[in-house]
Amino acid sequence: VQLQASGGGLVQAGGSLRLSCVVSGNFFSIDVMAWYRQAPGKQRGLVATITRRGSPYYIDSVKGRFAVSRDNSKSTVYLHMSGLKPEDTGVYYCSVPALDSWGQGTQVTVSS
Repeated sequence: VQLQASGGGLVQAGGSLRLSCVVSGNFFSIDVMAWYRQAPGKQRGLVATITRRGSPYYIDSVKGRFAVSRDNSKSTVYLHMSGLKPEDTGVYYCSVPALDSWGQGTQVTVSS
């Protein structure tokens, strides 16, 4: 599969962004989709996942602020981010962990 992420940008603290990840390939066969982020000088880390049935998982630091969803009709996974904080800054990647497939990343910068 190929993954194309978009939607990043520069936003002030407290603002919102919606990231999109369009999947080329057999989207319906993919069980778990994931969003990762890599902050400057840090390792890439998991942010959220969503299963084929739509069950989400979030790391503690984004619970209540981020929401992951998927639109099977568009082969797209979304990451809705609100209440953004400077520590959310980084490059966000969508991924199919089971296939070790990664999108190209989209930059999110949150200014204080």
